[in-house]
Amino acid sequence: MPAEPSQRVTPVILCGGAGTRLWPLSRAARPKQMLVLAGGGSMLAQTAARVSEAGLFQPPVVVAGAAQAADVEAELPGLGTLILEPMGRNTAPAIALAAIEAEADDLLLVLPSDQLVQDAAGFRAAVARAIPAALDGWVVTFGMKAERAETGYGYVERGAALSDGVYAVAQFVEKPDAATAEAYVAGGRHDWNGGIFLFRADVMIAALERFAPEVLAAARAALSAATREGARVRPEAAAFGAAPSVSIDYAVMEKADKVAVVPVSVGWSDIGSWEALHIVTDKDDEGNVVVGPGMALDAKGCLIRSEGPMVTAIGVEDLVIVATGDAVLVVPRSRSQEVKDMVDALRLEGLDQWL
Repeated sequence: MPAEPSQRVTPVILCGGAGTRLWPLSRAARPKQMLVLAGGGSMLAQTAARVSEAGLFQPPVVVAGAAQAADVEAELPGLGTLILEPMGRNTAPAIALAAIEAEADDLLLVLPSDQLVQDAAGFRAAVARAIPAALDGWVVTFGMKAERAETGYGYVERGAALSDGVYAVAQFVEKPDAATAEAYVAGGRHDWNGGIFLFRADVMIAALERFAPEVLAAARAALSAATREGARVRPEAAAFGAAPSVSIDYAVMEKADKVAVVPVSVGWSDIGSWEALHIVTDKDDEGNVVVGPGMALDAKGCLIRSEGPMVTAIGVEDLVIVATGDAVLVVPRSRSQEVKDMVDALRLEGLDQWL
């Protein structure tokens, strides 16, 4: 059911991620959220479309890096406000900027810009279900159904029921080992922490004041000296640079008293690695995914993606092979999280031309 107009939600889309685990496709000049990876349109455009129902949502606020301004505006012609961070400071300072810019009683829905949600209608229904708790002063997170014993995600444990489909959070859990993850899936009380939050702006400001005052002070100082041009807001660089680089999970969510979770099953993935992309993409009879010029012969479980050269694979299993105009990646699917380590190694060697 759509919310009343006074309860309409303002999406806050966080667009500052680098997506280094999807190198060599994701680069500094064209990060993950600007790529077409699954379904139609870029990840950013899909995120905005998911929260575009006029009866429920206001035009979105986007928090992005200053260098991405033109790209964001090209992707989102219906943009409300574009807050341009002078440098990355993780999610807590980014959310602080959005909360300060909002009216005190505005409901803000914080969304990463680079996630896949296959059931958009189900997601919107979950947001509507969470609105009463958020209006009542709860910070609401959305628990994504744990489809498998994933060790690369954080988890959130449900506590007592607050209303139909809304629970108090018992605890947040960091990335578990395999045995613990299997126990979580079997127990049915733990969901993946997808990093999506709904709250009143004044509630988040009060939580930041209590648990992360340095973050709030830096964001306030940066906005008080911000330059503004049309929809663009440019916080002052030196003031914003004083903010600690800290996630909202660590700064607020793991410490606040009134934190709720709405469990959902909406076909969610953060597409945080080539392995994750392989999981959510349609495959041939041998479990292969081929995008662009490529062919797999007597190969199984591979992801082959090319932006130019013909890529062929013979007699191999469970590999990721990605080719762009200037770089090639070959890695076992099971080790695709380590692509970030390769990016770090290239940077340490001064090979930034490939980043």
